Amino acid sequence: MTFDRSIKIAPSILAADFANFGAECAAVEAQGADWVHVDVMDGHFVPNITFGPATCAAIRPYIKGVMDVHLMISPVDSYIDAFAHAGADVITAHIEAGPHIHRTLQAIRATGAKAGVALNPGTPAESIVHLMDMVDLVCVMTVNPGFGGQKFIDMSGKVKTLRQMIGDRPVHIEIDGGVDPTTAPIIAGAGADVLVAGSAVFKGGSVHDPAPYGENIRAIRAAAQGVYV
Repeated sequence: MTFDRSIKIAPSILAADFANFGAECAAVEAQGADWVHVDVMDGHFVPNITFGPATCAAIRPYIKGVMDVHLMISPVDSYIDAFAHAGADVITAHIEAGPHIHRTLQAIRATGAKAGVALNPGTPAESIVHLMDMVDLVCVMTVNPGFGGQKFIDMSGKVKTLRQMIGDRPVHIEIDGGVDPTTAPIIAGAGADVLVAGSAVFKGGSVHDPAPYGENIRAIRAAAQGVYV
């Protein structure tokens, strides 16, 4: 992964056809997705159960670019190696998921994966001020995690604070929750560069008719980039 701050669209397969994950991953990449985002939920840290390392390993051959794995699970540390071995390029853990986030980030980096830390809407940017040199990505939740399709919570103030904290470090700011062409300019304008979108990307299309995926991705990207015009 070469670092750059250009806008990247990361479709969340939580909104894809569960019976066709491999084809869906290939389809969104072919239609312009930069990363593929995998939302891992355990029914404990969040009120939903989704995927595990076996799913990540199964879809990895269909993903040419970055597989971005977001762990909404607790505990985290005991599963890091499994997700790394499954092919995750980025592994993100929640600061709220355990008492030793520094150790968790060390463990992720030790696998060779990029390390991300996620912040729920109620968690301030300042909570990770001492982790800035440990992370490759900060994921700002703009919904309360656990389900797709929720209404966007404006965290642009938090994003601006994080952007100042990051300075010239090669750290991505990712937004997860309620991203669409209406909300993309708000968060991109605040300093985010990785936009996770689920239903906003997959709506209207299918593996048999993937063209709408491309139209949706281009619409989100154009809206986000418009703030720089």
